[in-house]
Amino acid sequence: MLSDWITESRQRARGLAGGVALAFAAGGLFAGPAVAQDDNPPDKAPDSMLYDMPQKVADDVWSAIGATQPYTYENSLHNNNLSFVIGEDAVLVMNAGASYQLAEALHEEIKKRTDVPVKYVVNENGQLHASMATGYWIDQGAEVIGHVDAAEYYDGHAAAYVAQLKDIAKEKAEGTEYVPMSRTFEDRIELDLGDMTAQVIYFGEAHSPGDISVVIPERDVVIAGDMAFNIRMLPIFEYTDTAAWLETWPKFASVAEGKTIIPGHGTPTDLETVEHYTKDYLVFLRTEIGRIIDEGGSLQDAYELDQSQFSHWHTFDELAGQNAGRVFQQMEFEF
Repeated sequence: MLSDWITESRQRARGLAGGVALAFAAGGLFAGPAVAQDDNPPDKAPDSMLYDMPQKVADDVWSAIGATQPYTYENSLHNNNLSFVIGEDAVLVMNAGASYQLAEALHEEIKKRTDVPVKYVVNENGQLHASMATGYWIDQGAEVIGHVDAAEYYDGHAAAYVAQLKDIAKEKAEGTEYVPMSRTFEDRIELDLGDMTAQVIYFGEAHSPGDISVVIPERDVVIAGDMAFNIRMLPIFEYTDTAAWLETWPKFASVAEGKTIIPGHGTPTDLETVEHYTKDYLVFLRTEIGRIIDEGGSLQDAYELDQSQFSHWHTFDELAGQNAGRVFQQMEFEF
């Protein structure tokens, strides 16, 4: 299964059906093979709150792969990866989820696979789809953990999250309310699962405040969170420091090298693939936007930057122009 995921995501990175596409690498443009029609339905599990059922990634490691789409009613705001690790004494869940009902659906799937209780829930950051179901897991007796910056961001945006969730998910939002995380940390912590250790690591600034990754050394797995993307275009927010993200990347890569990576979005894969969707794209943007600034170009020129080589990536239409504009607005103050 993993080899199929890696092959598919490498092909996707390089273009869809209809010919050979160009994609950006650190050394320039390269040609990649075209692949068959993409598979990105509104919902893959219509009888569940989950967008798709959990899939085995490695022994004792599972992930319910979220939609590589924006939030919708159909995908129940499950558009990130909800992963879990089954230890001898404890289960660790990566991401509380967007809503109480979504978390409950994930928990039902966990209970089909083990009687071991969920003891730890680690939120990759403070975004809605990572943290809003914190209350469900606390109700089950789990400890919900996040980086101090993620918890602060979540606390400050929870009211807006509730309103957004109700607007999009409607009746699926019922039961969801703001509950703060149980525990925060600043650098790294280790969680004992019995026969495995989960290393929860803050590598540095990346996509969102307090982005963290979870490393399971005994299974050679890194649950990367939003440090790394696959299949879809990453979003750059007003607060995303792309220069800092690139400075952080080597720290993550040194740990992730040779391991199976569950990205924050998209299917499990390897370091080469997430580097293409994450680091290489950031380098492309900063290089091209830097050129526009050097030539005296405007914000409008940034919005019109040719990113057609990435047009087959999911969420391209929603994010390409926005990303370029935000990088321009950030970089014009760097010079």
